[in-house]
Amino acid sequence: MAKEKSSKSNAKHGRPPFIDLLGLTFERLDSGEILVKLPMRDELIGNLETGTVHGGAISAMLDVTGGLAVFQKLRKDMQDQSLEDQMERLSKVKTIDMRVDYLRPPKGNEFIGTASILRKGNKVAVTRMELHNDDDKLIAVGTGTYIVG
Repeated sequence: MAKEKSSKSNAKHGRPPFIDLLGLTFERLDSGEILVKLPMRDELIGNLETGTVHGGAISAMLDVTGGLAVFQKLRKDMQDQSLEDQMERLSKVKTIDMRVDYLRPPKGNEFIGTASILRKGNKVAVTRMELHNDDDKLIAVGTGTYIVG
């Protein structure tokens, strides 16, 4: 029980544990550009015969990347608001729809996710995400829709 409470507390005030479970690292978190990396490891293999990454890991990475783009845009837009108001609004950000198109088998030693905001309104934000491998081959693209208010 104490561990569960501690995990919830850490997730509220820092990185969600799921991000660490995936092994994601944040390389660039500007309001205009998001870059997230995922190193290949055996736990991510979805096809034993080909050794490629599971589609769920790709989808999750794109979702996190798109969500980060929304968070950064909201933070920039709310600079004049109190920290309490910012935290209240950011806590409401949730994925409401996401589409992923898998373009080629996910092979590589590292995967790089990028995201940009297509549109942000008062209630909903839409992002475009891309996943490349370390040879700069486009592996997957996604569109994410997030509730923001």
